[in-house]
Amino acid sequence: MAYIGNIPAEAFSSFQKQDFTTSATTSYTLDHAVANQNELALFINFVRQEPTAAYTASGTSLTLTSATSASDDMYCVYLGKAVQTVNPPSGSVGTSQLSSSLDFSSKTITLASNMKNTPAFQAFISGDQTLNNDTVTTIAWNNETFDSNSDFDTSNYRFTPSVAGKYFVYINCNVDAPNGIYYASSEIQKNGSNIPSSRIVNIWENASSSDYSIEGIFLSYQGIVDMNGSTDYLTSNAYMAGGGTAGTVEATRTIWGAYRIIT
Repeated sequence: MAYIGNIPAEAFSSFQKQDFTTSATTSYTLDHAVANQNELALFINFVRQEPTAAYTASGTSLTLTSATSASDDMYCVYLGKAVQTVNPPSGSVGTSQLSSSLDFSSKTITLASNMKNTPAFQAFISGDQTLNNDTVTTIAWNNETFDSNSDFDTSNYRFTPSVAGKYFVYINCNVDAPNGIYYASSEIQKNGSNIPSSRIVNIWENASSSDYSIEGIFLSYQGIVDMNGSTDYLTSNAYMAGGGTAGTVEATRTIWGAYRIIT
């Protein structure tokens, strides 16, 4: 028969029945899990029992108020399995059931921990840092833009990720020297040793120990580092050689950060 309006949200299936082998006990096991006793119609000796008063049920456990005897006839009908709602069961939807045009603009999606780019941090220095001539200096990263897992230590300038994985590491460092620079570099260290290819160097064209033609150099590096979590740590430094006097690492142009990549 035709009807006007939306299609009903329910679809119907046949009731399911379970017969029990009775004994002098109050505890029985259900073939199908239920939320509570109201999802069952229980009959003992062909008399329907009152939920809660005569029995309770949760999951696959059925508990009677009074014990049966071996001669009793007992069965139940699963009322909850008769009607299906329009909402799919929990965990039943996979990626193949999702449309590529879904709109999530009004929804909040919580990602599993292994699907997040964390731990992650970005640090900076609060003020210009002195960089002595011809001296490797650890950059004093004493402030953070963010630190998702509190894995960066602003007291010793170390990033010790609490989760193992591959990390994308980046650093931007600006070195300035009023009497000129002919050589400057910055490096990332893992556990105190330089990471291969992490050394970023800027050498002025035709530079020599007496050529101090440039006063400022911007150094930048990006790379991927494998970290085991909890014990591996990263630090960074800067170096310059120039006109014999100290230079500075400029705070406004110097940042350092890392985040775990999803693999």
